[in-house]
Amino acid sequence: MYPSHSILALLLPLMLIAAPALSDTSGETVTPGKVTGSKQAEHPDWFKESFLDIAEDVDEAADEDRHVILFLEMNGCPYCAKMLKENFAEAPYRDFLQDNFDVIALNIRGDREVAFDAETTVTEKQLADVLDVRFTPTVVFLNKANRPVARINGYRNVDDFKQILDFVASAAYEEQDLASWLDAAKARSDGDYPLRADPLIVEVVDLSSVKGPLALLFEDRACVACNDLHDGHLADPAVRKALDAFTLVRIDTLSDVPIIALDGTKTTQKALADQLGVEYRPTLVLIDDGKEIARIESMLYRYHFIGLLEYVGQGHYKDYPDSPFDYIDAKTARLLAAGKDVAISDDSD
Repeated sequence: MYPSHSILALLLPLMLIAAPALSDTSGETVTPGKVTGSKQAEHPDWFKESFLDIAEDVDEAADEDRHVILFLEMNGCPYCAKMLKENFAEAPYRDFLQDNFDVIALNIRGDREVAFDAETTVTEKQLADVLDVRFTPTVVFLNKANRPVARINGYRNVDDFKQILDFVASAAYEEQDLASWLDAAKARSDGDYPLRADPLIVEVVDLSSVKGPLALLFEDRACVACNDLHDGHLADPAVRKALDAFTLVRIDTLSDVPIIALDGTKTTQKALADQLGVEYRPTLVLIDDGKEIARIESMLYRYHFIGLLEYVGQGHYKDYPDSPFDYIDAKTARLLAAGKDVAISDDSD
């Protein structure tokens, strides 16, 4: 069974798929479709030109009271390009970033040699395996002892990313983990997100009683991106059609309202979020047969968002147990062979 990792970005055979010209039932040649939406990332000129001795980079940063960020990307990844533009190059906190961090970009398919520590010298693509990189971008924050202290899988919006920057820059990781730190910050917030109503969302007290696919939507009043989710994906007819396969239940991560967990134990909504390690809001945890199959805990473009819902809701994980991307790749190949284009990005620019 595919492990319950978050699914955030395409690891990217999709952009490499090429469908041969085929003939349809009438004998006419079908021109294969194209994958569109891949984007080349542009790094700010203040990213560090590293010799790829990461331990040395960490020591140099520590001497200046800074941390190191590893930005693990792949050529053509639209999520990488979006994050580099919005969260680094044009971020309102660019000065804060440059004052507190050295940022090193690494290509998860690259062949450059990286000395990560005294025991580990590997290529970029091998380092991606060492760091268990499953998504692009993956952003790894290193402390002054060259140990990862925080990690982001996929794109995060500007405000949410700043919270993680604050967590690392202040060395709050020495006292607590990121999830606890974010929960405390949210509890202090006067957040104005109203936990919006939606006819697809149902109230369920006993999660263990749900039959069939279950989608847990984790939100709270301090959620920055929840309105975007409701106004965007959840308003799209194709997304709503994919969600019809699920019982959709909202969990308020700041609420002490009682709920019965999947295993039948009594808990609260907040405790359930903690138990499942939900750090980001909104997060969708996708469950079938009482087991988490996948989760979406960052921004996904619509094609991948629907693909993940289909993977669980239509039971495709049974045929593609290793990865949801195996299913998405197969779906893409079918569409291309039928002459249909596949847009992996919603952005028009």
